[in-house]
Amino acid sequence: MLEEEKIEFENLLFTVDDGIALITLNRPDKMNALNIDLLDELHEAFIECEMDDEIKAVLLTGSGEKAFAAGADIQELASLSPMEAREQSQDTADLFFYIERFPKPVIAAVNGFCLGGGNELAMACHMRWASEKAKFGQPEVNLGLICGYGGSQRLPRLIGKGRAIELLISGNTIDAQKACEFGLVNHVVKQDDLLNECKQFLSTVLTKGPLAVKLSIEAVNRGYDMSLEQGVALESELFGIISSTSDSMEGTAAFIEKRKAHFLGK
Repeated sequence: MLEEEKIEFENLLFTVDDGIALITLNRPDKMNALNIDLLDELHEAFIECEMDDEIKAVLLTGSGEKAFAAGADIQELASLSPMEAREQSQDTADLFFYIERFPKPVIAAVNGFCLGGGNELAMACHMRWASEKAKFGQPEVNLGLICGYGGSQRLPRLIGKGRAIELLISGNTIDAQKACEFGLVNHVVKQDDLLNECKQFLSTVLTKGPLAVKLSIEAVNRGYDMSLEQGVALESELFGIISSTSDSMEGTAAFIEKRKAHFLGK
């Protein structure tokens, strides 16, 4: 894909610049609520990001300043039968697993309300940067519902069981600073600086060994629910794999020779 080339979607904006794909949820009149069409397009966009070797990282945000995504599309959910609701939950959970296990770095740039399914989507990303105006929560209980896209499982893993249950059963929201304190987000920045801060971080990551970045993400994801012993064994296995690569040899040689490494992803 050429720099700045655009792929046309109805519910997303998609651009690529300097190896970073910027995917913007684009239903501003609905606070970027996640409906089935948007989720299908999001899946297509991530497949494109995985298949395109020119894309090295993904930045996901919402259009406008009001919302990253204010939740699932409630009108659409209300029209589903119990069986359809279960299927939709499973399909979306599968998409979020795909994002969570994505081999390239994924940052959610949270620019406003990040609620319900929006928060579940953000939690599936590898990292979260938030504007100072961002708000987070799982308000499903206000509608007599529970999380449907993995929120009841990822939230306690990120912020702890007690805090997660408090948010899940109260429907309360927390601001960006509290979310950062809890460990839900990595950094809080000014609204106007949000995308640039994320791009600057990803640009730094893209100077590192791409296979090392990929296997670091894999090590964390695969080892997260293992015992410590199993996780360390997995790390040793992946360390053996990375040690056989040309990038590893280039990186160590560059360090010894006191020069900049030139990684090829091989």
